[in-house]
Amino acid sequence: MKGRITKGIAGFYYVYAVESGMYECRPKGIFRKEKIKPLVGDYVEFEVLDEMERTGVIIQIAPRKNELIRPASSNIDQAMVIFAIENPRPSFSLLDRFLIMMERQRIPSIVCFNKRELATQEELELLYRTYSQAGYPVLLVSARREEGVEQIRQVLKGKTTVVAGPSGVGKSTITNLLQSEICMETGEISRKLKRGRHTTRHAQLIAIDGDTYLMDTPGFSAMAVEDMGKEELKSYFREFWKYEEECRFQGCVHISEPDCGVIRAVREKKISPIRYEDYKELYEELKEKEKRRY
Repeated sequence: MKGRITKGIAGFYYVYAVESGMYECRPKGIFRKEKIKPLVGDYVEFEVLDEMERTGVIIQIAPRKNELIRPASSNIDQAMVIFAIENPRPSFSLLDRFLIMMERQRIPSIVCFNKRELATQEELELLYRTYSQAGYPVLLVSARREEGVEQIRQVLKGKTTVVAGPSGVGKSTITNLLQSEICMETGEISRKLKRGRHTTRHAQLIAIDGDTYLMDTPGFSAMAVEDMGKEELKSYFREFWKYEEECRFQGCVHISEPDCGVIRAVREKKISPIRYEDYKELYEELKEKEKRRY
């Protein structure tokens, strides 16, 4: 029988077969021997051991389209990063770190801002302009009012999408609106800290319909940009690309060089100053790491 791994906990893998539902499976011993670990998102073949108990054994893993390190998963088509416009206010630095992580793994990203009812029109326009100008599709939604849910459904259709973002921004609420079979635990915002409790404990693949899947991941509140040279960073800010040919110096890193096309584009408001300030902050962070390494 064929299916897809939707969750893995303590050596057990939950495999969803479209025609017959969910089975709790163990992988064949040969996988451990060959140091192959099944991943959430894997397409697999499995043998049913007990139909009544819904148990089985995974006998084969299909070749992977791609493999993400964080969250550990496979066969991902795109990512949707969700931040709240208010309560908690968005950290642009954190959002940009997530987008860099996806760019490094060549996963297209969608930026979704929830709680639009708490924002002014000016704030909405700034958020939309900042990330659409950088080349990302931007959704402005209100899960509480169920506004924009159909728009989200359309961009997800027919794809496997990693959904990520800090706790408390409405990820689980949005996921619940998109499907009815699995009601995910939703957390309340701490009034004192205005930060969400961590409610998603395992990466989990959720079938929205026959060919549309969401992968919900544990909430994150910090993300380091690891194992990257400072010169590499600029290649993950896609809005820089078309202005780099205007730089006087080959290998320009767009920090303080004269006649820099990127700095000029920032001054002319063709590149968002929010994104550019995040770039400079990350560049300095990587520069300091390199100094400590040597």
